[in-house]
Amino acid sequence: MRMRPTLSWTPPGDPRPGTTDLEPVLGALRAGNVLVLSGAGLSTESGIPDYRGEGGSLRRHTPMTYQEFTASSHARRRYWARSHLGWRTFGRARPNAGHHAVAAFGRHGLLSGVITQNVDGLHQAAGSDDVVELHGNLARVVCLTCGDVIARRELARRLEEANAGFAPVPAGLNPDGDADLTDDQVGDFRVVPCAVCGGVLKPDVVFFGEAVPAQRVEHCRALVREAGSLLVLGSSLTVMSGLRFVREAAKAGKPVLIVNRDPTRGDSHALARVALPLGRALTTLADRLGLTLDGADGPDPAGGEADERGPSGVRDRT
Repeated sequence: MRMRPTLSWTPPGDPRPGTTDLEPVLGALRAGNVLVLSGAGLSTESGIPDYRGEGGSLRRHTPMTYQEFTASSHARRRYWARSHLGWRTFGRARPNAGHHAVAAFGRHGLLSGVITQNVDGLHQAAGSDDVVELHGNLARVVCLTCGDVIARRELARRLEEANAGFAPVPAGLNPDGDADLTDDQVGDFRVVPCAVCGGVLKPDVVFFGEAVPAQRVEHCRALVREAGSLLVLGSSLTVMSGLRFVREAAKAGKPVLIVNRDPTRGDSHALARVALPLGRALTTLADRLGLTLDGADGPDPAGGEADERGPSGVRDRT
């Protein structure tokens, strides 16, 4: 039986209303030392859907859990078939105006850091430095047996060779890079093993049901302690991996500001939730701060030719 992770949250009572006033966020940015925590909503304008917003993928799709992936070869075949097809679209996504605005804030010394719950590498592609990838990055693949890490594009080449002509039409794309396929469409898709030891390969991301590495969590907690304020962008904060940092910032008396169109699980800890589209809100903030956005294409988030290592930080073997 497939396990369903805890993915939903219902606001207790009447949700706190949002505002369209950007002044609190503007004030925090002017003061500097802002820590950004970003979620899937920041990447929707790049063509990557979110989980829980309007039209979110959870309405039709249950993400793979770590327990199911590690326990079932059938589940791994289904996952890699869907992910291989989805990667063709996911890996071509480019940063949007919101990512470029965050990068501009960083270049001008307004940020103390960026923590992202996203696995798409778009912050780095837009030019943000020292991004903490809380849930990893789909551009990397790790062996669960020997720990070898390779670039996703290397695995994509191997899967193409093993599954020549595999090109079903998916019903949609999900935030984790999965394409929606039926079992019939998955068919007898062939999964390839680790080229070093023959072990099981997994994307270097934190699956639902899997713990974020403790060292990474502690690093994020240190960033919260050192920050003057916390700015949440495009996250519902439904799962504890991001919500805990909001709670810790609020407990320490640091201002928490949220930009998200829908209510979030962290609203009770925030000074304000700005209910505006992220691209519009962030470019307005940049304009009011007198910042020019660098809209030029950044490095390929999938690790393309613009940077032979790319944001994945690993080199192809070929």
